[in-house]
Amino acid sequence: MTFLEVKNLKLHYLTQRGAVRAVDNISFKLEKGETLGIVGESGCGKSSTANAIIRILPENIEKYEGNVFLDGKDIMKMKYNDFRRNIRWKKIAIIFQGAMNSLNPVLKTGFQVAEPLIIHNNIKKKEAIKKASELFIKVGLPPEFTERYPHEMSGGMKQRVVIAMALILNPEILILDEPTSALDVSIQAQIMNLMKYIKREMNVTMLFITHDIALASDLCDKIAVMYAGEISEIGKIESVLEDPKHPYTQKLIASIPFLRSEKIPDFIPGEPPDLVDMPKGCRFHPRCTFVMEKCRYDEPPYFELDERKIKCWLYE
Repeated sequence: MTFLEVKNLKLHYLTQRGAVRAVDNISFKLEKGETLGIVGESGCGKSSTANAIIRILPENIEKYEGNVFLDGKDIMKMKYNDFRRNIRWKKIAIIFQGAMNSLNPVLKTGFQVAEPLIIHNNIKKKEAIKKASELFIKVGLPPEFTERYPHEMSGGMKQRVVIAMALILNPEILILDEPTSALDVSIQAQIMNLMKYIKREMNVTMLFITHDIALASDLCDKIAVMYAGEISEIGKIESVLEDPKHPYTQKLIASIPFLRSEKIPDFIPGEPPDLVDMPKGCRFHPRCTFVMEKCRYDEPPYFELDERKIKCWLYE
């Protein structure tokens, strides 16, 4: 049964040059407890997709529309204050890329984790901090670390605090916006093991935004490959990684170096398109090896193949 459905989601930013089509008609479905990995080059709209779902938006919005169904209810139709009080952090929480940017340097970490309980659930400060210390144990931190300031912790510890902050109100959906990109490899592995534990024990539905396809394969059930504000290919992670269909997905996977192979990593020619001035037809056609005349003028629809959707004329 579908728990989270995103339908025709659009988020365009207004600039002096015109509208930046950061998220352009994105749709996907997730069941309870499933994890969707969103991968793609920088600037393709991954983080904007997360911001559009949780409604953390800048002021220069040119277009923001579509539907986000949470357990059958369209939360896009909710008034902003109702969404902020009843959905954000209670139902959907987000873990941002830079832990230090999410933490206040002059407040103790225990209070920062406990604050949503004090504000949203009207729990007294002492009891809220006690609950935060219990959550610290769950995320692999000693409970006495609630008395520490952010600068007294390492990068991995700060990331665990941010994870605790996201989990404090027991959300049903967790958005992970590149939570390991600022960490070294050993700490990265610890954080990924923690995310797998949270997924398994708390049955949380996740959106995992990352550049690292190997990390996505370790955590995710499905994968969506984004390019220029659109989803190029989406399907079960095993089928997409083992047999990529979209030319962009093929190039993206071919660019990954292998430890035990003499195969030389491939590269994607050209550069991503300008999101203000998109190419006509298929957005990937200026960089595509299999480009046809049709690709230059007609935008492809989604074609269904083996339980996945591919936005490419090759599968017409």
